[in-house]
Amino acid sequence: MADKVPGKAWIVVFSGTAVNLCLGILYAWSVWTGKLIDVKKAGQLITEGPGVGWTYLTNAEAATPFSLCVLIFALFMIPGGKIQDKLGPKVGAITGGLFLAIGCIIAGLAKSYGGLIFGFGILGGIGMGIGYAAPTPAALSWFGPHKRGLVAGLVVGGYGGAALYISPLAAYLIAAYGVASSFVILGCFFAAVVIIAGSQLAKAPPGYVAPAAPVKAGVAPAKAAGTLVDWNPSDMMKTWQFFALMFMFIGTTQSGLLVIANAAGLLATTAKAIPFFAANAWILASYGGLINAVGRVGTGMYSDKIGRGNAYALNCLVSALCLFLMPSIIGAKSVFFLFIAVGIAFWQYGGGLALMPAFTADFFGPKNLGMNYGLVFIGWGLGFFMTRLAGTIKDITGSLDWAFYLSALVLIAAVVLSWVTKRPMLEHEK
Repeated sequence: MADKVPGKAWIVVFSGTAVNLCLGILYAWSVWTGKLIDVKKAGQLITEGPGVGWTYLTNAEAATPFSLCVLIFALFMIPGGKIQDKLGPKVGAITGGLFLAIGCIIAGLAKSYGGLIFGFGILGGIGMGIGYAAPTPAALSWFGPHKRGLVAGLVVGGYGGAALYISPLAAYLIAAYGVASSFVILGCFFAAVVIIAGSQLAKAPPGYVAPAAPVKAGVAPAKAAGTLVDWNPSDMMKTWQFFALMFMFIGTTQSGLLVIANAAGLLATTAKAIPFFAANAWILASYGGLINAVGRVGTGMYSDKIGRGNAYALNCLVSALCLFLMPSIIGAKSVFFLFIAVGIAFWQYGGGLALMPAFTADFFGPKNLGMNYGLVFIGWGLGFFMTRLAGTIKDITGSLDWAFYLSALVLIAAVVLSWVTKRPMLEHEK
């Protein structure tokens, strides 16, 4: 059968998903900060409740370990990619997972703000960067371009979907054993999972040729969507397409994170007249987490059918429309349309994280994908600018309206760029 891949290929895919289900603790960070934040008591020792033994934090202090983790995550995707390419995905996934696990354990045992900074922010960020760089390139090495979207979506869907189980699990552990013990227990759990799942990761062996898309009788085979050349990172960085992909990544990230960072507040503002939603604003964030994960798999699937560029444009243009409409939705207090708009934003953000590794493999080949995607992934880290800018805009104007408009314009610019960006082709490929 033309589309038959070895069973090992799917073992790698789902093992990679399992690794990312641990690394995705980042999206559940608010579960812990909710127990530690009290601006009026900041700096004072917590003497009762699940946070006993810790000190109260301000909102800014609670955001610092998260922000530091994100920054270090993005930076360590580059050495993580190099580890994946040179030493293999097992080394990368297990090393990264253990950094995160040890960081969680240290954060719990330290019972201090400094422990959160070092354990979650620094060690956690290093672990996520090294670990996240390993599963996707390994999985994609087994599949041709016609399957890369689906495969990338399945693997990175684990990271997006992690909040779906880590959030309630962490909430249970915090209630039953306290904040400190919840970090330690999860750290031990992550260590066990990444060692078992990471040991199953492997790149396709030398000489392996991924099955081509099945050809229908009487229909000429389509021209290869992906490059036939494996580009080195240094050569890739000399192409304008590399910078185009990085800007496209910034586009998908900045708009998604703008909504992710403000989801609970958006629901609280829009649903003031509905006591249930006003008191449970976390529901919108949890709903978004589900759509984030599903959007990665869904976008990956239809990008294999309609093309990477078409999928990117579809996601981004619909999301831009929702961003333009967001001030009106909030002003009209429409909870129904808020859920639709936020869901589309989460879908688009998750879809970008499935599309960009597939784009990178299509443009520059699967052999050096770890390092190459690590460099393109810088765009994800840079996408955080909009969240910070939005805070300044809200301080000045009193609302996020202009942040939504600006974010939508960035998305549209990214789509225009995607329309003119085609993979680099050497003479013998033309």
